Amino acid sequence: MATKNSMDIFSKASVPQAVFNNALPAMAAMLMVLVYNLADTFFIGQTHDALQVAAVSLAAPVFLMFMAVGTAFGIGGTSVISRALGEGKKEYAKKVCSFCMWGCVIVGVIMVAVFLIFMNPILTLIGASSDTFGLAKTYLCIVVCGGPFVLISNCYSNVIRTEGESGKAMMGQLLGNLLNVILDPVMILGFGWNIAGAAIATLIGNVFSAGYYIWYFLRGNSSLSISIKDFTVRDKVCSSVLVIGIPSALGSMLMSVSQIIINSQMAEYGDMAIAGMGVAMKVITITGMVCMGLGQGIQPLLGYCVGARLWKRFKKIFIFSILFALILGVVLTVVCYLFTNQIVGAFLTDATAFGYAVQFARILLSTSSLFGVFYVLTNTLQAMGAATPSLIINLSRQGIIFIPALFILKSVIGLTGLIWAQPVADILSLLLAGVLYIYTFKNLSKQRINEFGKTA
Repeated sequence: MATKNSMDIFSKASVPQAVFNNALPAMAAMLMVLVYNLADTFFIGQTHDALQVAAVSLAAPVFLMFMAVGTAFGIGGTSVISRALGEGKKEYAKKVCSFCMWGCVIVGVIMVAVFLIFMNPILTLIGASSDTFGLAKTYLCIVVCGGPFVLISNCYSNVIRTEGESGKAMMGQLLGNLLNVILDPVMILGFGWNIAGAAIATLIGNVFSAGYYIWYFLRGNSSLSISIKDFTVRDKVCSSVLVIGIPSALGSMLMSVSQIIINSQMAEYGDMAIAGMGVAMKVITITGMVCMGLGQGIQPLLGYCVGARLWKRFKKIFIFSILFALILGVVLTVVCYLFTNQIVGAFLTDATAFGYAVQFARILLSTSSLFGVFYVLTNTLQAMGAATPSLIINLSRQGIIFIPALFILKSVIGLTGLIWAQPVADILSLLLAGVLYIYTFKNLSKQRINEFGKTA
């Protein structure tokens, strides 16, 4: 069972200790996800075949959809479970946890079938050329077979943090991603399997990661459950998870869709432009993934405060997290900007693709210092159970704001307009997130006015 000390961190530890205890393992886990995302591209880059790099870049947003759905169950489950534990509803929390597990299995199997059946139309849609079509198909046909495991891994790397077990939540992703990184050079370069080797390494890593989380529950040390006997969609279990999880998933899904649109629009500039964009996204992902980990790490902490009505503690944690996020974002952005050439050079040797990647990365880095603040705001809204504001934000950054900006700026300034659309969407979405947070918090304050004086 989860120890009393691990749960005491939520309500009794100092604010910096509580934030760092929950956020640092989550950030480390996202760093490992980052390494995992970089590994395939890096070792494929060592083949000195830019077409294979372009194929992996094309496939990445499709595979991201599996991660997005897993995160939907994870973020939604985390929000509901953390509030339930704060209210002392342990049996309800177990039902939610079990729903997340079996929901991942069912949806994961359906997604695998759909992607395999419609693989050729999907590859055409994402902009695969005659040179990259076969390579991208080889990669995707292998990695999508691990769909259910991807969902489980991304789900429970979030959910386990609701018990205060941030280290164990990190460990599953750490072990799976480390295995992937070890297998990549062996299978890509050692066995000479190239892009197929990258896909197999990814598949094995995801199976191993999911297996760790399943083992965590089966050994009986958790207060939660993945048992089929606790599975239910009643008592608002399904709706409570999905009303928070779907907006989060939509944000990631739209990110995937937007990358597909960018790749299809960029196809007219050639495969090297696509390869350059893929690597530029890797540069910006360094800041994005770490800051995303910070947001995900503090969500269960804030959710517990909401459930337990610890409003003063909630405000202190939020303010501390915002300041930490801003400092973190600035430091990571400066590092990435200073070493852009070196980072890009690790993936690309083709001069044309290299030039595109450096140019695109420096445009994208113009707003990356704000990523941390954005993710703290969005995860705070999810922790409060604010379904509608979460939906609005996630639809905006990669959809309502970004996609129109993509076409407008391309028509005005051409190729670089496709890249500048993201910084424009980042700024407008951050402003929107700030307004929605203020609105939501004021509404909660009015509803809980008699409880607002309660402290930790």
